[in-house]
Amino acid sequence: MSTVVDNSQVLSGLTDRFVAIFGDERGISYFFSPGRINLIGEHTDYNGGYVFPASITIGTTGLARLRDDHKVRLYSENFPEIGIIEFDLADSGVKDGNSWSNYVKGMITVLKEAGYKIDSGFEFLIQGEIPTASGLSSSASLELLVGVTLNDLFKLNVPRLELVQLGQKTENEFIGVNSGILDQFAIGFGEVKKAILLDCNTLKYEMVPVELRDYDIVIMNTNKPRALAESKYNERFSETREALKRLQTKLPITALAELSNAEFDANVDLINDTMLIKRARHAVYENNRTKIAKKAFVSGDLTKFGDLLNASHASLKDDYEVTGIELDTLAETAQKQPGTLGARMTGAGFGGCAIVLVAHDRVAAFEKAVGDIYEKTVGYPASFYVAQIGSGATKLDVN
Repeated sequence: MSTVVDNSQVLSGLTDRFVAIFGDERGISYFFSPGRINLIGEHTDYNGGYVFPASITIGTTGLARLRDDHKVRLYSENFPEIGIIEFDLADSGVKDGNSWSNYVKGMITVLKEAGYKIDSGFEFLIQGEIPTASGLSSSASLELLVGVTLNDLFKLNVPRLELVQLGQKTENEFIGVNSGILDQFAIGFGEVKKAILLDCNTLKYEMVPVELRDYDIVIMNTNKPRALAESKYNERFSETREALKRLQTKLPITALAELSNAEFDANVDLINDTMLIKRARHAVYENNRTKIAKKAFVSGDLTKFGDLLNASHASLKDDYEVTGIELDTLAETAQKQPGTLGARMTGAGFGGCAIVLVAHDRVAAFEKAVGDIYEKTVGYPASFYVAQIGSGATKLDVN
């Protein structure tokens, strides 16, 4: 799978579409923003913990240019039936139902609130390759695509960390999903063949070379629509916040991730609610797994890393309860296949994707075996992709 950056045919086709929709090709600039996988550290980001994501070469491409009036005109190749969405720059703070244009409006709004000057309209065509509802973070990919596009068009010179934080602010305040910063950070700071160990509490991060030797990371997409993900995500957010509040009656902590497993176990009585204990235990244990996983990964102990992936999935299934039959079938079937070291769901859950570490020469047999069992169990096929780890959101150099 090549990156969209190298795919001049794709860009040429999108240029033709831009001309067909917006009239000509004068002054077009090209941009790309990836999706992401999270190797381990799930639902830890909004609990002040560590995450271990990487940006991938599947993502969202954008073509844009300035206008000399205040009209913003948008078109998505993914929703051709909607046609051109048009609004005046002055109306960028007004949400438009559940339209994808809200991601554009949200980024304009938060950039202006942060003091950046966006003083004319623009035309913007996008095409997303990230499967809808896959949990590979199509929304953060779009937020950062809009961010790098506006940054370039209006010469804003926004520091990358601020752009990432404004992407999260759009997700939280404009779209209304209480996500942490994992997705936007991975997409903003991604590098080829590197994963990012990020402390979501301090935003300190380390770029970790991805050395898989004879193994591949395979993304397994359930192809299940994730209609409930946002409401359930917000539910888990409040459950862990409530558990934290109860622990804070005795413990001087600001986030669940500050606790070791032993400290958590010694203080569960403070929470005094079985369901909340399970939610908080996942956040604490997963954070500590992530720290161990990074060490295992760096020292080349992929077997240990695989064991931690399996433990992460079990915790997401039993304590956090965000998996479901589709993700469980994929991950648990994958774990039993020859040549695999470990598998787990990745992303918010309730559908979306799982990842697996599988020997390179076993990938084809693995996909067939897991695919057959999944289709028999769930009633429709899964999709498989070998994850290529690529660069973060950027302007493309197109000659």
